[in-house]
Amino acid sequence: MTSLSVEMLAADPVEPITSAGHAQLGIAVLAGIAVIVLLITKFKLHAFLALTIGSLALGAFAGAPLDKAIKSFTDGLGSTVAGVGVLIALGAILGKLLADSGGADQIVDTILAKAGGRAMPWAMVLIASVIGLPLFFEVGIVLLIPVVLMVAKRGGYSLMRIGIPALAGLSVMHGLIPPHPGPLVAIDAVKANLGVTLALGVLVAIPTVIIAGPLFSKVAARWVDVPAPEKMIPQRPSEDLAKRPGFGATVATVLLPVVLMLAKALVDIVVDDPEATVQRVFDVIGSPLIALLAAVIVGMFTLGRAAGFTKDRLSTTVEKSLAPIAGVLMIVGAGGGFKQTLIDVGVGQMILDFSKDWSIPALLLAWLIAVAIRLATGSATVATISAAGLVAPLAADMSTSHTALLVLAIGAGSLFFSHVNDAGFWLVKEYFGLDVGQTIKTWSVMETIISVVAGALVLLLSLVI
Repeated sequence: MTSLSVEMLAADPVEPITSAGHAQLGIAVLAGIAVIVLLITKFKLHAFLALTIGSLALGAFAGAPLDKAIKSFTDGLGSTVAGVGVLIALGAILGKLLADSGGADQIVDTILAKAGGRAMPWAMVLIASVIGLPLFFEVGIVLLIPVVLMVAKRGGYSLMRIGIPALAGLSVMHGLIPPHPGPLVAIDAVKANLGVTLALGVLVAIPTVIIAGPLFSKVAARWVDVPAPEKMIPQRPSEDLAKRPGFGATVATVLLPVVLMLAKALVDIVVDDPEATVQRVFDVIGSPLIALLAAVIVGMFTLGRAAGFTKDRLSTTVEKSLAPIAGVLMIVGAGGGFKQTLIDVGVGQMILDFSKDWSIPALLLAWLIAVAIRLATGSATVATISAAGLVAPLAADMSTSHTALLVLAIGAGSLFFSHVNDAGFWLVKEYFGLDVGQTIKTWSVMETIISVVAGALVLLLSLVI
């Protein structure tokens, strides 16, 4: 999953860096992925190095010049780090402030007191769905992970029992519900009604997130029974901490970026004039970077100072928050490099070419095309936009409701089976301390359940409305 801008994603695709035929490209993709999986699982090579080598192998198998393959990888790594690197860093700082000040303890203790036992997975999916509505997937993860890990640790819950519902809530919002960039561009491409799409999207999202979240988490917890990784768990403040921030102030600080980004989305919808002063102001304060930066600055006072931290203590907290995420950041960046190499050698266009002559219903065709592009490129947003561009002519004779369902079918397909070419795969793997196989059995299967259930619900709705 990626947080590329709408403008970049809507632009014309670049020319492929190789003129290889479809058969050669297909073999190159399989070979590149096989190299990555083999290096990680068999030779225990660090994922960053495996992704780097696999990307170069992909370019070589596809017949691309080595210098072009290197450029594709480095461009993808750079754009991914530029897109999510600062967000991951700011989220880590906010998480460390929450932990060291005792604010995170307040949230966890309150949640454990109010929603214990069987209600906890349902509480997590509700919180994640609400927070995930205006957020990019990566931002939601960095905000929720500290709470997920501490609830699992302090409450004695299976990590998958708590983590899968939170991930499902975030992922469903990302793929199906505007104002995320993929759904918004798809709505524009097929000329769908935003309000109708949003309403039907919520109708599809609710049962989908229940099945893929709390219900599937029972199975995932049996398949993968791992503890919360100690290196990622913010520790409970020492006993000599004189005080800790109140629950209200802590929650307000955590929700500040959510509120700012939601406000931006609402202003964009209501005003719909890029030149209007109010929209330009909210475009700035509601951007993920500014919203998270504001939360960090506010948190220094509402969390750090409220806990009695000195300026030196605040500086030390910020410094210590950045070291643990270095490995995560490089792995996520390399995943973005591999994805960009796939795109640049022409894999996405190859799949679009194959799909042109398929004689199947429009909604199913849209879902299948999005699935194929998602599997090849690893990007839900790129899959959404590419599929929307291909099936847009089919929407000309559709009703308003079926045009909205077309958008949702594309969004559902774009979430299918996240694997090693998706930056989100590596985020989940590293934050939850899983190996590749465990990540596939939990995160990848959950994504597939979301895609299939949402796609089936879209087809069912098309029969009754």
